[in-house]
Amino acid sequence: MQLIDGKATAAAIKEEIAAEVECIVRKGGKRPHLAAVLVGHDGGSETYVRNKVLACEQCGFTSSLIRYEDDVTEEELLDCVRKLNEDKDVDGFIVQLPLPKHIDEQKVIEAIDYRKDVDGFHPVNVGRMAIGLPCFMSATPLGILTLLQRYNIQTSGKKCVILGRSNIVGKPMAQLMMQKQYGDATVTVCHSHSANLKDECRKADVIIAAIGRPDFVTADMVKEGAVVIDVGTTRVPDATRKSGFRLNGDVKFDEVAPKCSFITPVPGGVGPMTICSLMKNTLAAGRHDR
Repeated sequence: MQLIDGKATAAAIKEEIAAEVECIVRKGGKRPHLAAVLVGHDGGSETYVRNKVLACEQCGFTSSLIRYEDDVTEEELLDCVRKLNEDKDVDGFIVQLPLPKHIDEQKVIEAIDYRKDVDGFHPVNVGRMAIGLPCFMSATPLGILTLLQRYNIQTSGKKCVILGRSNIVGKPMAQLMMQKQYGDATVTVCHSHSANLKDECRKADVIIAAIGRPDFVTADMVKEGAVVIDVGTTRVPDATRKSGFRLNGDVKFDEVAPKCSFITPVPGGVGPMTICSLMKNTLAAGRHDR
């Protein structure tokens, strides 16, 4: 069993990005600028945005953070998006999800200029990704693809089972894994209501678990030698931790790991690669590659 170290991989890629940025600046080019919009004080969102700002520093980007309280109106937020769309100094920006219930998330996503949509959520980017055209890919699926490539994990012709059908991970991951230039795999998408779910998983060469249920994937669902990618990041109570919680993946790691050829840990697996992918998209936005 080999552990897939997302933290070390992300650190190496950020160093590569930083070197490229310095080269761009030396030649008189513009330093890439990523802006983040954060609404409210959700603990998870605060952590994600803080990590994104830190990653910008490591990559040599300019970053800016725009904060609003929970009671911000939808119109105020849409006005902020319009201003960022028009700001020539901002190459890419994100609006951190989730948003308060009184704001239509899809309306906000669609208001973002798809050429600055470094989260890869805009329907134009989603559609271009689906048919294999250049686009900003959703950060988590891009991070998973990068890990598979960096660890030389062969997926062409393999059976891949994806657990979960979210717009952020499950659906785009399925699209990418079936495309010839990326996964080139035979893909099955399962979810909590799928019949014969364990049987489907036992046939898989690659399992990508993004179902949002801690310890959902158990040893009896995994065949010997499978590759298991765990996208789950559920906070579960843990009195031994200072924070009072720990991050738990969708995979019951201790019992599944011995059966795997490769497996990602939680934390330290897919999570760091998600932020790293956002940096890759921001660099591409700064170079106007999309």
